[in-house]
Amino acid sequence: MAGGDKLPLLGLGTYKVKDPQTISAVIDVALSSGYKLIDTAAGYRNEALIGQALRELCPKHNLLPEEVFITSKLAPCDHGYEKVIAAYEKSLRDLGRPHPLDLYLIHWPGVQGKKREDPSNAALRRESWKAMEELYRRGKVKAIGVSNYTIKHLEELLQYAAITPAVLQSECHPFLRQADVRSYCAAHGIFFQAYSSLGTGDLLHNSTVEEMARKYGRSVAQILLRWAVQQEMGRLLVLGRDQG
Repeated sequence: MAGGDKLPLLGLGTYKVKDPQTISAVIDVALSSGYKLIDTAAGYRNEALIGQALRELCPKHNLLPEEVFITSKLAPCDHGYEKVIAAYEKSLRDLGRPHPLDLYLIHWPGVQGKKREDPSNAALRRESWKAMEELYRRGKVKAIGVSNYTIKHLEELLQYAAITPAVLQSECHPFLRQADVRSYCAAHGIFFQAYSSLGTGDLLHNSTVEEMARKYGRSVAQILLRWAVQQEMGRLLVLGRDQG
């Protein structure tokens, strides 16, 4: 990432994972498999459970909690300068992190409850980014970025940003390649991180992908992940789901 911090290329996504036993089990498997990145969000409502699981499981895997890269995200209902500051502090408390988060993202460009065409969305996005920059300047967070932004949103952001987002997180797989967005990110020093690398489940049963898997003697998931690896972008996987 810009700034010199290293973002692991493969991470564990936790979308829709809310059961304490399931969270503990998937994080245990992830850490034992070498994962060093856990991705969550205020909107997932599992930050406190993830924090608890990490405190319990890190000693088992001979890890310090700060050795696990943690990403969280601002909920769409918390856009606006003061709300961002308060939301970040709550995420930090819920995760039980005594030190800065590794990466904090604006989850969605739109504000919850507002129509897409509402002009106040753009004004609140700007306020939110200024608050993100302030968190970064204070040393509260190691890196800041955005999620689900289009090129239009990125162009708008870069017009006023004092700090370029380190990361854009977005859905990406062979049937949603996001080539234009990825090229834009590469040109502006923004690291592209994919979620839903296996699609939303439908790609696992796609006849073309199944044929390739038979041809190369691999599973469908391996074919899809190989494609992602060849694109040189980060990937988030939800064990058993793969959605972001």
